[in-house]
Amino acid sequence: MKPTPWALVFGAWLVAAVSTLGALFLSEVMYLPPCLLCWYQRVFMFPLVAVLAVGLFPFDRTVVRYAMPLALAGWLVAVAHVLLMAGLIPEAAIPCTQGVPCSRIDFLLFGFLTLPMLSAVAFSAIGALLAAAHYSSRTDPT
Repeated sequence: MKPTPWALVFGAWLVAAVSTLGALFLSEVMYLPPCLLCWYQRVFMFPLVAVLAVGLFPFDRTVVRYAMPLALAGWLVAVAHVLLMAGLIPEAAIPCTQGVPCSRIDFLLFGFLTLPMLSAVAFSAIGALLAAAHYSSRTDPT
């Protein structure tokens, strides 16, 4: 049985909500200060929770139109952050001049997943779920 567009958008909302709660937990409970690129990723992730929730109740197929640009922009920032941390983008190319350096690794999950990697995975999942919702809503009459 194939998932409905509503279920796919709900899945995207769930990923955005867990990501938002995780970011808030790390900064407010664990006192890990976010770098500039982390702030930009939050700028694109946090509104997704509200935008997707508004599109779910009542379900509005056009929510993909409003959420996808946020997911794509956040994905671009997250990938740039991953490339910076991997040394593929020089630090001088990214304007991380104040506060926490963007190349510093403060947190590792399972010994190898950095926060920018987790963010890139979350934005990828949201984008994929939104794309699936868009294409399945074109064929699904509900």
